[in-house]
Amino acid sequence: MSEIKNKYLHELSLKKESEDHIEFKEAKRDFNFDGGSHTDPKKRRHCVLGYVAALANERGGRLVFGMKDKKPHDIVGTSFAQDKLGDLEDEIYERLKIRVPVTEEFEPSEDADDRKRVIVFQVPSRPIGKMLKFEGVPLMRTGESLREMSDEEMFKILSEQEPDFSAKICEGLTMEDLDPDAIKVMKQKYAEKNENPGFEAFSDVQALSDLELLVDGKLNYAALVLLGKSKAIRKFLPQNNVVIEYRKDPASIQYDERQEFQQPLFLAIDSIWAYINQPSLNPQIHISENAYIFDVKLFNKATVREAVLNAITHRSMIVQNDVVIKQSPTELTITNAGGFPVGVDKSNVLTVNSTPRSKRLAEVLQKTGLVEKSGQGVDKMFTNCIMEAKPLPDYSATDNYQVSLTLRTEIRDVAFMIYIRQEQAKRPEHHKLNVFQLLAIYKVRFGEELEVLATTVDSLVSEGILMRSKTGRLSMSRAYKKIASEIGNSSVKVKENGGINGGINGGINGEVNALSDSLKRLYILVRDHPGINSNGIAELLKVSPRTAEKQLSNLRKKNLIEHRGSLKTGGYYAKS
Repeated sequence: MSEIKNKYLHELSLKKESEDHIEFKEAKRDFNFDGGSHTDPKKRRHCVLGYVAALANERGGRLVFGMKDKKPHDIVGTSFAQDKLGDLEDEIYERLKIRVPVTEEFEPSEDADDRKRVIVFQVPSRPIGKMLKFEGVPLMRTGESLREMSDEEMFKILSEQEPDFSAKICEGLTMEDLDPDAIKVMKQKYAEKNENPGFEAFSDVQALSDLELLVDGKLNYAALVLLGKSKAIRKFLPQNNVVIEYRKDPASIQYDERQEFQQPLFLAIDSIWAYINQPSLNPQIHISENAYIFDVKLFNKATVREAVLNAITHRSMIVQNDVVIKQSPTELTITNAGGFPVGVDKSNVLTVNSTPRSKRLAEVLQKTGLVEKSGQGVDKMFTNCIMEAKPLPDYSATDNYQVSLTLRTEIRDVAFMIYIRQEQAKRPEHHKLNVFQLLAIYKVRFGEELEVLATTVDSLVSEGILMRSKTGRLSMSRAYKKIASEIGNSSVKVKENGGINGGINGGINGEVNALSDSLKRLYILVRDHPGINSNGIAELLKVSPRTAEKQLSNLRKKNLIEHRGSLKTGGYYAKS
């Protein structure tokens, strides 16, 4: 064996396959990618996809092409996927839904005439509680073979639970690192939710102890996420960051605007919504069809807030990725690291009550009324989309390592929106249509496959909300058809430049819309935070108090806001 000059390859050559989770293959010219023409399942699995699945199931490892599989792992070189590594990574992701970086190394050097090429697949670990499968079979390595997991091994993986990172003590975090305004908001919301006004008078230490954010005199990561000052978050958990990117064209690579929010969650959620809800980015759609007149926002406040809070609560805190929100006139996509919690997938997201990764964090959000009980938040998002006749929440881009939710702005049928609102409004509170009934009606209207219980459909037919023909075909009620005949089956689509299609105007206040982007943002902030003072505005906008005062003065001159109360204790309010 000649001395290996490439330091990385030299270190690889010293590794043991089983102990160091590495699989060496010569693959001088080619290697089976997906089983090829083999018919024997045991032979088919000896391919790139089979080894990637097996290594991922071993909590990650490396697949190396261009080195002998027997020690001392001499370098022989490989031409596999020459100049096609990007396509190779894409195809692995398409088949297994796992992102595997593939890198090249050369021996002895890149500019040597006799250099030999080695490629390394950096296979990440499978998610906790999940296993990767090749052609429906979860694989493991044993010596030179790839075998099917035993029932015991599969049960052990399926029984795994992620530890609650948010309940873990954040060493070094002190009460001085917490934002007093965030603590105040937390107390207020808890008092309102639980009808316990006395909670607001509790000391900060008592309040945090009662909510288990302070345990045995130490603060945990839930306290940091919910209440930590920006400086403390950057120090102790820098990945606790929400990034919003706005694009006029959702297909554009370059964003038009970008804003980061690294604030205590009790304050950040309002700032995030204020940014998304700027009049220029989230205008009103004015519906005016015969006697039916009302406004609908491109993005629904309750839906967006629930989606953002879900992303933060369910994200993996140990992965160094931001929560990313991509907004455009036609859609809003929220992506968080970690994949779905154990037991949840795209097909059962409405029916399975999941256990959030950050259970302590979720418990405080529930106790303070910011989120619904486990599972009910997704119900709310689906219900709101159906009530506005918009496309259903779309999780199709979700994989084992990230959750991606897309909300779209198109109103698919104005007549349906009017009908379903009227039907829901006339019902007493205890007899409102639930999300599965609404989903059945929605699917029938748009000719989509029904995925609800037969008893749900039967109840809707018996009430006359759906109609069933003698052949069993379902259709909409006469009440819906009457509205549709009056106004037609009109839809509303938003153009990529923000204009509205379908003959329906956007009802944006002209004076506000004429403002610069910075003043629009300030106006929305004041409108959504009645009574806020200049110092609070400066902190939320990350500008100096002097700059905030100057911008506030501009809005006052335009008669869009006013100051009420004394200079010391008063605040700013938007004029109606």
